[in-house]
Amino acid sequence: MPSYVNPEKCDGCKALDKTACQYICPNDLMVLDKDKMKAYNRDVSMCWECYNCVKICPTQAVEIRGYADFVPMGASVTPLRSTDSIMWTVKFRNGTLKRFKFPIRTTAEGTAVPDGGWTTASDLNSPTLFTEPASLGLPRVFTLTDKEAPNA
Repeated sequence: MPSYVNPEKCDGCKALDKTACQYICPNDLMVLDKDKMKAYNRDVSMCWECYNCVKICPTQAVEIRGYADFVPMGASVTPLRSTDSIMWTVKFRNGTLKRFKFPIRTTAEGTAVPDGGWTTASDLNSPTLFTEPASLGLPRVFTLTDKEAPNA
């Protein structure tokens, strides 16, 4: 569900240079129209749907355009951002409302650890994921070729 900017809510972050959504967009799609001082998504077909712009917008001007199979004929999906979470409200066409609340990462800028703190040496030929077996709480990851594997 690509994002778009509601021009009635957008104040351009009162930006002289960049808006918050421009700063955060990994695909460099958000643009500030300096004449109108409104941000916009220059190519919704290229949107990665990461929703970083939705999460960071201080005026909640960035909204989501629902897919036809997800929100057909009058249904809607609306994000509502707070300081520590984002609430997604899905309104189905029969009027049913569903709300889903997810935390927003509150790591200070520049302090995120890329590997999440896992120091496991990775072997590119290994069938295990980067953090395994430690993240699974196992001494090692069992495979189907292990003799200890239970018979199904």
